[in-house]
Amino acid sequence: MHKNIPVVELSISEYSGSIEKHGIVHNFAHLPLGTAATSGKDAENIVPFELNEWWTGRSIPASRDGIQATLEALGIYGTVLLLTKCYGLSLSDQYWICPKDSGLRWETVNFFHNDFSKDIGEILFGHEPADSAHLNLMSPDNTSDGWLRKKWIIADGKRCLMKGGSGVFKQEPFNEVIASAIMRRLNIPHIPYTLTVDNGKPYSLCENFVTPDTELIPAGRVIKGFKKNNRDSHFAHLLRCVETHGIPGVRAALDKMLVLDFIISNEDRHYNNFGFIRNAETLEWCGISPIFDSGTSLWYNTQRVGSLVESKPFRKSHAEQIKLVDDFSWFDMATLNGLKDEIMETLSQSEDLDEKRLAAIASAVTERCGQIEKMANVKPSLIR
Repeated sequence: MHKNIPVVELSISEYSGSIEKHGIVHNFAHLPLGTAATSGKDAENIVPFELNEWWTGRSIPASRDGIQATLEALGIYGTVLLLTKCYGLSLSDQYWICPKDSGLRWETVNFFHNDFSKDIGEILFGHEPADSAHLNLMSPDNTSDGWLRKKWIIADGKRCLMKGGSGVFKQEPFNEVIASAIMRRLNIPHIPYTLTVDNGKPYSLCENFVTPDTELIPAGRVIKGFKKNNRDSHFAHLLRCVETHGIPGVRAALDKMLVLDFIISNEDRHYNNFGFIRNAETLEWCGISPIFDSGTSLWYNTQRVGSLVESKPFRKSHAEQIKLVDDFSWFDMATLNGLKDEIMETLSQSEDLDEKRLAAIASAVTERCGQIEKMANVKPSLIR
């Protein structure tokens, strides 16, 4: 189902949780992007492998921090089996599965309007659920991606995502706040992140930006089904796919994303942590999504602050990837005055970072801002 629109009939294995076969296609246009052939003799036919990949890709990845202990606590051997426990519902899009003859409606089961269980989130965070004997698995945590520990909560009626850190420094939550500060100053559309604490550990907190009427389509889905021309770079291929779909305002927004990722040395801007917003009913494209998920940055897992790190998704180095930016005219160095102090203040809230590391990160970001200023050929100024 796509909200209340029947899309395709499925048979799902009760043993593996994967799609065994599909039946009648009720609405080809509303199939998940990339799950059906769009040209040739097989046009408008579902590609079974792609449909199952999309479905199993909705589940918590096996690499998620703490997931094995969670599965043991639930008595379930694989994360895909959790999908049917919540009808495949997500807070990122409006797709779900409706058991045959159940009479269920999207309005009564979706997580945007209805409360959801905290049990999975509590287990994922290493806590004991309120009633361990009667676990409620109706939760959007079953369909959250990424490898960091995370859970959805409802705060003041808003759906918010809590996400943790990793390694020795547990730096990712603080990095999200710093990236938010840089984008706020540079007027880059983004999702604001704040800091919170759970059981003495730091987490980032952000409000869901997907609404009951819209959905996030990852860039990896947008390029599905389009064969890459050998003459095209990965960047050119994405732009070609975007143009074919008719998604507006993408080129200028990508410039800003690449500048941000250069400044913070983002190591993990892969095709699933940026994407595009679409109306779930009309299928009209609204444009690129605000920037989110920037925590894997600022030398989060190395002692060598300021060292060269690999970039994604278009080039393997930030020095090469930043050359893809077409327009720097929007970059205003003056808006970054005071950024160094703001970075220090944010990082000082961590119990895992010493003063030397704080100062090194703040200085490295300052230096990279200066590099962007030179590229933009704007009037020199200082970040104080």
